[in-house]
Amino acid sequence: MFKIRNSSSLTRQEQRLPGLEHWDFGHSNLFRISIFGFRIFLRTSCLVGLRRSFAMENQDMKDRLGWKRMMFKGQKVWLRVDDDQRPVVRDNKVLIKYQLEQDYEYWVREKAVEPIDPARLKKKARRKNRAHDSSLARKAGHPHDPFPPKTIVAYTDGASSGNPGPAGIGILLRFGSHEKEISKHIGIATNNVAELMAIKTALKTIRTTQIPVRLYTDSQYCLGLLSLGWKPKRNEKLVAAIKKLMEGFKDLKILKVKAHAGIDDNERADRLAQEAASGP
Repeated sequence: MFKIRNSSSLTRQEQRLPGLEHWDFGHSNLFRISIFGFRIFLRTSCLVGLRRSFAMENQDMKDRLGWKRMMFKGQKVWLRVDDDQRPVVRDNKVLIKYQLEQDYEYWVREKAVEPIDPARLKKKARRKNRAHDSSLARKAGHPHDPFPPKTIVAYTDGASSGNPGPAGIGILLRFGSHEKEISKHIGIATNNVAELMAIKTALKTIRTTQIPVRLYTDSQYCLGLLSLGWKPKRNEKLVAAIKKLMEGFKDLKILKVKAHAGIDDNERADRLAQEAASGP
């Protein structure tokens, strides 16, 4: 069926195809028609794709023309408008939705929808940022102390088995992405002494005293002695030594965190203290 022929007898179209010079298809006209048809198919496919793309863009433009950016209760929304860009009103209510692509639409009072106020949006963004800072503080266990920039955060805890008995301290220090854990056995001591020793050790470990420090403890005893003006009836020397260390810090706050409340960092400090109390 196939005849070998020289490349000189091939058409230009056939010479473009590698290896074709070695074969004679016999029906060259049919072969040319097939190539021509394939080209038409490609062009038709491209045209169909372009038409679909244009149709989608036109539909998207029509959708946008039917909606206008407005504000509702401090949030940006899309307001349904007619061809004259006037709101579509029904029973003193207008139609809105929060995203163009969403299916849900809401009828709300016409007077509640207003033009976008950039100043109001900026004010809302500031409130949102403050709420975010407060949320971070609540996660840390204290709802009224957002962290200043570049703050050293410390969680301290003490544990005693027997009270007095074998005691240990646990400390978690964090600065940015850096962390340090301390778990240390302190011999025989009461739980209160262990709590105070954990704070003292944490303060002695922090060598940079010119940046803000927030130290969290779940001991009301320690908070009262060191921040609320309670007068110690015991452990006077230890309390005095801690207050001496506190004086060297430019911005130090000792804060109360609720014990065993699922606060991860405080739970870590508690675990470190318990492990240290179980043995040297």
